Amino acid sequence: MSILSKIFSKIFPSAQAAPVPAPASPSSDDVSAAAAAAGAARAGAATAAPAPMTQVDVEAVLDGMAQKNPQKLNWKTSIVDLMKLLDLDSSLGERKELAKELGYTGDTGDSAAMNIWLHRQVMNKLAANGGTVPADLRD
Repeated sequence: MSILSKIFSKIFPSAQAAPVPAPASPSSDDVSAAAAAAGAARAGAATAAPAPMTQVDVEAVLDGMAQKNPQKLNWKTSIVDLMKLLDLDSSLGERKELAKELGYTGDTGDSAAMNIWLHRQVMNKLAANGGTVPADLRD
């Protein structure tokens, strides 16, 4: 599991995939009916809207977690504190791995610049995937 996936699973309760049941072996009648249904589905696919994602108030979730945490963590500005709050490894090695996942092209030796970029990108990703994130925390 990627580091970003771990972050998502801690914030979005539905981020963990539900198991998909194995399809039953179809009979010949089932195959014909399925082919007809598939054709109809393809015809309507252009007009069908994707299912709306449930919005999650990221700030409320993280503030709630921070209130229960004995450490005073500033998740709003620090990627290290955000990862600690989510009970994830916040070591430099893990942050470099997260930077690689997110396509960071800067110098990973400049951890301060990388950390600022990482925090902003994580907030952007949360917002792009169903999270309500304050505007001042994202691009």
